[in-house]
Amino acid sequence: MTNNDILRRIRYALDLPDATLVEICRLGGLELEKSSVPSLLKKEEEEGFLACSDQVIGSFLDGLIIKNRGHKENNPDQENIASTITNNIVLKKLRIALELKEEGMLEILELAHAGVTKAKLSALFRKEGHKNYKECGNQFLRSFLKGLAIRCREQKDTARAERPEEP
Repeated sequence: MTNNDILRRIRYALDLPDATLVEICRLGGLELEKSSVPSLLKKEEEEGFLACSDQVIGSFLDGLIIKNRGHKENNPDQENIASTITNNIVLKKLRIALELKEEGMLEILELAHAGVTKAKLSALFRKEGHKNYKECGNQFLRSFLKGLAIRCREQKDTARAERPEEP
C-alpha cells in the first residue's frame, strides 16, 4: 500500500476534514499546507497527485497519537520520525492512537472478515529481529483499515440516531 492510500483510508475511517488533517500533522511536527491535502488524497493516476512521503505519514500518525492521548515527554518515537514507515509501524501507531487493546483489534479485523489469531496479531507488534516477528502485509493492513472504517462509521451512525431531533 502506498502512503497516500493509507492516509486516504484513515481519513475516511475517522471522517477527518482537511483542516483537522493539517492540525494533526502540525501536532506531529510537520507544517502541511491545507491546499496540498487534496493532492495527497488523490490516486496515482489522477491529475495533481502528490506522493505522500514517509515524513508526512509519520507526522500524521504521531500527531494522531498526540491528539488522542496527549504529548508524552521524553518519548523518542514522537521526537524521531522513523525514516521508513512500514505497515507494522502504521498498525502499531494506530493501535496506540486509538487506544486499542488486543480484543478491539480482533473485533475490527472480524468486521472486515479477516479472522486472525491472537498469536499472529501479537507477532505483528514484536520488535523487528525478534524470533516471532511477522511482517504486516498490505492485505492485512487493508483489512484492518476496512474494519476500522466499518466500526467508526457504525458508531457515528448510532450516535446520530440516538441524538434527539432538534425542532
